[in-house]
Amino acid sequence: MVATAALHSPLQQQRAVHPTLHAVRTTPSCSTCGVVSLCLPCSAEHEPGEYLDELVTQRTHLHKGDVLVHRGDRFTALYAIHSGSCKSVVTTTCGGEQIVGYHITGEVLGAEAIFKGVHDSTITVLEDSEFCVLQFERVQSLARRSDDFQRSFNAFLSREIGLERKLMLMLGTMRAEQRLASFLLDLADRYRARGYSSCEFVLRMTREEIGSHLGLKLETVSRLFSRFHQEGLICVQGREVKLLDRTGLQQIIDTADQ
Repeated sequence: MVATAALHSPLQQQRAVHPTLHAVRTTPSCSTCGVVSLCLPCSAEHEPGEYLDELVTQRTHLHKGDVLVHRGDRFTALYAIHSGSCKSVVTTTCGGEQIVGYHITGEVLGAEAIFKGVHDSTITVLEDSEFCVLQFERVQSLARRSDDFQRSFNAFLSREIGLERKLMLMLGTMRAEQRLASFLLDLADRYRARGYSSCEFVLRMTREEIGSHLGLKLETVSRLFSRFHQEGLICVQGREVKLLDRTGLQQIIDTADQ
């Protein structure tokens, strides 16, 4: 099961911490990591840990509320979440803040900064977490030497583009209840891929943060959680959520506007 520590990490209380301040000095071993297959796709020619053992030289530990990278920081590395979770926040043209990513164990962060060379979002830790640091110079060097790794890395980038399109489609075409149902089912599937329960998990983001991520007001998110609970689709106890009727949630997503 996923740990059940409560989250309370408003943006105004974030602590700015450089990752190396909490670096674990032992050399990480990707070959024995339980989530290595989720980080970068690997071809059948290599074991999943072969590439990453060469790429990952440092693992850093951050506490809830710490900042992994700030908006505007120079891009030097990708970060694979070894354990824990975090969120990505961008600043809108009006000066507001929008959560554009909710990231969990096994996901790799920072690819969007490759083109500009700077991070356009602030990544904040939602619980005590560990990150594997993939120095991008090493990524490029290995890609030049190995066509197989280059194909795998391209597959990773393609996967990231697909996830971005999925989020854009959800925000642009779905009603409020469809967005929340899609968010819950997607999160359940992501946890299942990591060996956790596919029907019970703890929401690390607050209702307000979920609303920011889904383009919904806090009141709308709270109302929908209550509605889904009353209709027997989910059971909610604080941050803990249990999916009771996955089929019913999927039907909400599949139902066209009347």
